[in-house]
Amino acid sequence: SGGPWFEPRWAHKMPRSFSGRFYYINMNNIKNIIFDLGNVLTDIDYNKTIEAFEKLGIENFKSRFSPLKMDDLFENLETGKISDADFYDSIKKISDTPLSNSQIENAWNALFLNFRTESLPFLEKMSVSHNLYLLSNTNSIHLTKFKEIFTRDTGKPSLDSYFIKTYYSNLIGLRKPDTEAYAFVLQDAKLAAQETLFIDDLVTNIEGAKQLGIQTHHLLRGEKVELLNIYQ
Repeated sequence: SGGPWFEPRWAHKMPRSFSGRFYYINMNNIKNIIFDLGNVLTDIDYNKTIEAFEKLGIENFKSRFSPLKMDDLFENLETGKISDADFYDSIKKISDTPLSNSQIENAWNALFLNFRTESLPFLEKMSVSHNLYLLSNTNSIHLTKFKEIFTRDTGKPSLDSYFIKTYYSNLIGLRKPDTEAYAFVLQDAKLAAQETLFIDDLVTNIEGAKQLGIQTHHLLRGEKVELLNIYQ
């Protein structure tokens, strides 16, 4: 109908079964975009943290920690219900060998790879025409490490300046995919769900946003936000 659309530059090269479901997003009436952080704007690998903890002697860490399912310990950390000290003490209790806070911190942060510096010009461009927000499941340990990596990779002080407001789960006390997390952002920022696009790499988080009528885009592995072109 002539309205703006998102379309990756390479969509026409992809198999129909791969591109058909995700790669055309009607941007009509979209005024706001909420971005996830991990594997949307910065590369992370959960297996790196799982491997690091198992090297420290904590067996079956994978059964406790994954992007799709976490033990209460990790969920409580990511909703600010427990302190960093509580987290370190809890990890020490499930370990068969004595561990220092530093060892635990390094293993916990092992999932971080690099920030996608090529995505920053896209954020700058989109902020001219849309209201940008960030909604991330995280914790104070990861947040401190991420800020360090962001400055290391970009030379800039903070990613937060690219958004009208950032929402970190440990600070708002809510996690995706719980609908309360999205509802909190909509209410706090005074956004209409039908005018808002949410971009995340996990289907479960996408489904949570859809329940409130938020428009969504599931960012697939290998897909980058800066490859999403706006067509007027």
